[in-house]
Amino acid sequence: MKDIKYRSELKHIITLGDAAVVRNRLAMVLPADENAGPDRRYHVRSLYFDTPEDRSLFEKIESLPFREKFRIRFYNHDHSFIRLEKKIKHYGKSAKSGAGLKKEEVQAILRGDILFLIDAGQALLREFYLKLKTERLIPRTVVDYMREAYSYPAGNVRVTIDSDVRASISSTDLFDADLPCAAVLETGLCVLEVKYDGFLPEFIQDLIQLNKCTSTAISKYAACRLYM
Repeated sequence: MKDIKYRSELKHIITLGDAAVVRNRLAMVLPADENAGPDRRYHVRSLYFDTPEDRSLFEKIESLPFREKFRIRFYNHDHSFIRLEKKIKHYGKSAKSGAGLKKEEVQAILRGDILFLIDAGQALLREFYLKLKTERLIPRTVVDYMREAYSYPAGNVRVTIDSDVRASISSTDLFDADLPCAAVLETGLCVLEVKYDGFLPEFIQDLIQLNKCTSTAISKYAACRLYM
């Protein structure tokens, strides 16, 4: 079994005005994500799973030192590249593992046809099967947002700005291009995230420094669930 590689993760709620300041600073020295459009953003859609008792949600609310959650994600409405992801939080550090899925496989999972996961070649898919059966994981909400991302190789740094965060309303059909959604953040706010391995270079700290910035343990999944 591979060792889990944890990363540090900082999150801040910032205004769109502050986001523009940070964006201009970052764009001068760091490359934007290759999947971004002309406006340097790309669309992210994730379907989150939880137990019928909302264990993952309440573990987040209670800030338990160890927690995990599963999601299925794709980008820019492109169904040819879909990932199952497991995200782990452990005393403020985070780790993520992933496995590829086909659209028809996701549709089968949503129908409850999950036996094919038993013989999957990827260990995470087999683990997902066990969690679906033993913990009764079910689809809970679709989370939509627009992301712009910048990276720096030293420290494996990734800085993202997530805006227009939305939660699905009365549906978990992540393939619905017209999925009804509602905004979950107050108007004029977005989320700044900074992830890195061993260290965060000082010049990047300077680039993202803001006078008025709220550090928070926000989870887009929890925010969407609580809103709904």
